[in-house]
Amino acid sequence: MTRAGAGRVALAAAAIVLLALTLRLAVASLSPLLTVIERDFAVPAAVVGLIGMAPPVAFALSGMVTPAIERRLGLERTVLIAATLGAAMLALRAAAVDAGSLLAATAGIFAAVGVANVLLPTVVKKYFPGRIGLMTTVYSTTMAVATFVPPLVAVPLADAIGWRGSFATWAGVAVAAVVPWLVLSLRARASRVDTVEEPRTSVLSRIVRVPQTWALVVTFGVNSSVAYAMFAWMPPLLIDIAGVDAAEAGGLLALFSFMGLPVSLIVPILIGRIGRTTPFYVVAVVTGLGGVGGLLFAPAAATVLWVVLIGIPPLLFPLALTLFGLRTRSHETTVALSGLVQSAGYGLASLMPLTLGLTHEITGGWTLGLIILGCVVCAAAPAAVVMARRESIEDAWERRTGRVW
Repeated sequence: MTRAGAGRVALAAAAIVLLALTLRLAVASLSPLLTVIERDFAVPAAVVGLIGMAPPVAFALSGMVTPAIERRLGLERTVLIAATLGAAMLALRAAAVDAGSLLAATAGIFAAVGVANVLLPTVVKKYFPGRIGLMTTVYSTTMAVATFVPPLVAVPLADAIGWRGSFATWAGVAVAAVVPWLVLSLRARASRVDTVEEPRTSVLSRIVRVPQTWALVVTFGVNSSVAYAMFAWMPPLLIDIAGVDAAEAGGLLALFSFMGLPVSLIVPILIGRIGRTTPFYVVAVVTGLGGVGGLLFAPAAATVLWVVLIGIPPLLFPLALTLFGLRTRSHETTVALSGLVQSAGYGLASLMPLTLGLTHEITGGWTLGLIILGCVVCAAAPAAVVMARRESIEDAWERRTGRVW
């Protein structure tokens, strides 16, 4: 590799890592500071609820529009715009003066994050076609670290420099992420490497006819449903059924979040090496059902174990991210697949926190909600059967239709 080529790869790696760091810092840095923010202005429960629902809804909507934007502007420029918007919205969140401006800035952040979520697998496929598993490990692990770090440091940071200073710190990280994307965008524009051929309108109509696409939708939906349901309801659920106090419940939620780190480290590399997907689905379903079953039948007997077990099914997240690159042949298909799967998957996931809350409100307990969560985990089993076939989306379409992609 030439020095210029090595520099381009290093720049792309830095851009991916900094953007991945920003994506999760933006999402995870708000909720720990809500009580601190309320010292300056009221944040009604309704606004808190909207903020809680905003991530999966914004990600679903972003997944719908991102492929069209990327086709018009190019890959690097679209990511640059998303990174710039995210940094600007993080800065505006630090300047919020009431609940409305806080919600508006947060919604803008999630919109930018949603666009970047869709395009990161495509960036990895473009710049690291021979190291998709490794680079997916790098950025999904970065996301995992950035998920559980803010809850640990946001409040001490706010105590030292104020909640606005805490938010401004994360905004500084986001600004740093813009710089390499600006350079990549300028280089891509100069060489025209970010210009793809005029997209065929048939791409989306083709991928929706392939079972693997819908298996990935289910995979992503199961992962996100478990994650967002637990982020929303794990503390009150454990307080009610396991008898833990609020501090311990918060620690157990941090443990649940931490489980994303080891799975992000090993899953993409393993799937890249062994090629088989079935073992990962089996582990996700078995551990998920074990955790749900433990919470149903013996919640206080081994609460930590049940939390660890229910924290393992989110291994489906790095699995899906890796498969976006491994199961497509072209840039265009990767973007379309990532957009569709994330849009539909996050849309499904947004229903699970609401379902847990409604069933708890109606029944006064958590049993029905946990049973539904267990059924959601089981939905990954048929997806595993479909994804067991090692072929690309394009190959699957050609096999089913007898025509060339």
